[in-house]
Amino acid sequence: MKRWLAACALLWGLAPATTAAYPIDAWDETGIERLLAFDLARAPLLEAGGIVPGGLWSKHEVRLRLQGLDFAQPAPDSRFGGQIRKLLGGDAGDYGIAVLDLSDPARPLYAEHNGGFAQIPGSVGKILVALAWFQALADLFPDDVEARNRLLRETVVSADAFIVDDQHEVPIWRPGDPKVRRRPIELGDRANLWTWLDWMLSASSNAAASELMAHLVLLKHHGRAYDGSPEQAAAFWSRGRGASGLLGHALSRSVQQSGLDPRQLYQGSLFTRSGRARIPTAGSTATPRGLLHYLLKMEQGRLVDPWSSLQIKRLLYLTDVRIRYASQPALDDSAVYFKSGSLYGCRHESGFDCRKYHGNAKNLMNSIAVVESEQDGRSLHYIAVVLSNVLRKDATDMHRDLARQIHHLIETRHGVRPIPMRAPAVTPSPATATVTLPGPAPEVQPLAPSDQ
Repeated sequence: MKRWLAACALLWGLAPATTAAYPIDAWDETGIERLLAFDLARAPLLEAGGIVPGGLWSKHEVRLRLQGLDFAQPAPDSRFGGQIRKLLGGDAGDYGIAVLDLSDPARPLYAEHNGGFAQIPGSVGKILVALAWFQALADLFPDDVEARNRLLRETVVSADAFIVDDQHEVPIWRPGDPKVRRRPIELGDRANLWTWLDWMLSASSNAAASELMAHLVLLKHHGRAYDGSPEQAAAFWSRGRGASGLLGHALSRSVQQSGLDPRQLYQGSLFTRSGRARIPTAGSTATPRGLLHYLLKMEQGRLVDPWSSLQIKRLLYLTDVRIRYASQPALDDSAVYFKSGSLYGCRHESGFDCRKYHGNAKNLMNSIAVVESEQDGRSLHYIAVVLSNVLRKDATDMHRDLARQIHHLIETRHGVRPIPMRAPAVTPSPATATVTLPGPAPEVQPLAPSDQ
């Protein structure tokens, strides 16, 4: 009855450039409160197009599909690689792509184009922060996943100076609230560590990523005595020594322990200006080959261990408005595990209008996706990694179009009829971007898009 009363009052705003992850029926395990709000609102969200069928898989359906299959990343297939290359036309030199078809695990097929194409991963690098956290937890509690989950669920962290300054909005909701609000994290905001991880990977909050990197340092320093309290943090930061070494060791150890190549997958710096000032670090890089290797190991349960791999996969699962590569309507019925990152810059050029994701000095766009679907009685399962730096073109549209073309290649390979194309979802304007459940409608809160 309480759930129904809450549902009657709930208002959910649809933000055009925010995605959310983790299966929405997993609130009890994690204490991520916005999951309960999503679960209550699933029917009107689905009707209004704020969520697609592939975003409503249960926590039991989100599983490691290759656990126990510890094959190495296959050698590239020249024919498949040629098909991928053909999709890119004259811009091929500005792309790096890796695709691994796992629909038949006994015969995986791998293609790459410029597999060593290296560039700054942007927000995609946050998957390495998540990996470092799960490695650190495994180091503390090697044989006790319940203790790891308990630490993530029961440790409450307060936003401090590491969040300054970031404008990415995150979903904020408490049981009984009449609506879910989206806003940037503010000084003093409190949430458990599971929620901070969700904010980092779902809303792609730079503030959350930097706060988690700061608390990773505290976890490594205090070990089992770590409690996440402001007092413990203040005592450590007042000394101000050794943080860079602790953070660097935690990040590099997690990459090495999972058998990843640090030359192809490296995250060094924090994600906020204040974070970089307080923990001086530098450099981040990724390649399609390195990112695909990460996702393959995740599916095999070899990122730290099977429990950690599954939690990372759940954190990457899209359960809200899809953007960029994942916004392709051909993927609406598929489960998509996704992260993206971008960085663009402009210089003066006569006749050129500088806009988001259209940079003429740099126009980096990075997408990683694991796609799972059931079509014509066949299971399709593949990994796609797309890194690009195509100048003066809309990188978001290019990645979305590539998603359709790659999906069609996989369908064709397995003799599956393409799902009839739906019209792309139209994101409501802030004035109408609401879904109201039965009952009185609270005031509408305007929403602003955030970058990922």
